[in-house]
Amino acid sequence: MNSLLDNAVQSLQIGIEDYQANDPRRALSAVRNFYAGILLLGKEVLVRQAPHADPMEVLGMRYSPRPNGIGGVKIVTDMRTIDFADLGNRLKDFGVRVDQAALQKLNRTRNNIEHYFTKDSTDAVRASIATAFPVVAELFHHARLAPEELLGEAWQFLLSDRKVYEQEVEECMRTFSEVRRIADILDGVGIHCPYCELDLVFQSDAKNRDPELMECRCRACGAEVPPRQAVGATLRAHYASEMYLAAKDGEEPPLNTCPTCNVDAYLLTSEDTGCVWCGEELEKCWLCNEQLTPDNVSWDDTSSCSYCAYQMAKDD
Repeated sequence: MNSLLDNAVQSLQIGIEDYQANDPRRALSAVRNFYAGILLLGKEVLVRQAPHADPMEVLGMRYSPRPNGIGGVKIVTDMRTIDFADLGNRLKDFGVRVDQAALQKLNRTRNNIEHYFTKDSTDAVRASIATAFPVVAELFHHARLAPEELLGEAWQFLLSDRKVYEQEVEECMRTFSEVRRIADILDGVGIHCPYCELDLVFQSDAKNRDPELMECRCRACGAEVPPRQAVGATLRAHYASEMYLAAKDGEEPPLNTCPTCNVDAYLLTSEDTGCVWCGEELEKCWLCNEQLTPDNVSWDDTSSCSYCAYQMAKDD
């Protein structure tokens, strides 16, 4: 193995060993090593995508033009390579498709554990490692490497721990099954904790059907989560990649703040339109017949667009 891949594999293995020690003092070390292992593995994938290029030209963080002495310029890279925040975009630029949302979630989880869960973080570590498992699998696939051979027992642990995490997510989601609108829209999506960034929020009373009466708590960090905040955080996390691309391309975002309930829960997707929280579905402006969205609706009168509402107010 080359040094980049070797370091990636060793970081992942050490991270798993730290976690398996079941010692809260090694929890932060587990996340740091696992985080570093994925970053190094991602860099290995990028280098393999351009095997004839200088690795620094592939992994450099900044590029700048310099005179080449013959009237043109040459592109020079500094010695700093991309960090975790840049990894997803660089992989995308190289045509490597990975779960961007999972990468973002791992980055947030690592930062949160660094700052908030330095003690007794066994559950948070378990969940963060399990959440990142699909990214590890995807990167090994893109590198055309066999993780079972390189990671050995650590790979078997990841497989088993991912199954445990998925079971926990399903168990938490079951507690929302009676809250029909939320259960239907978020089918298969765990409720997101805005504090530890994991999808392990459950409802204390699984028989409750009223969204406003939901009492939510995170199984990973133990935090009590206000129900409106839980739903908004879940949708923001679920549509994070789509929101980023929409903003980058100047397109209408798939998730918006609802003008009726003020929760970040109004969807504008090919599958769903309307507010997950209150059920609001904007119709057409009664004056100009334009389809209303949270972006063009009058928030004082949701039956008209903001332009028509302005014209009527001016006429008065």
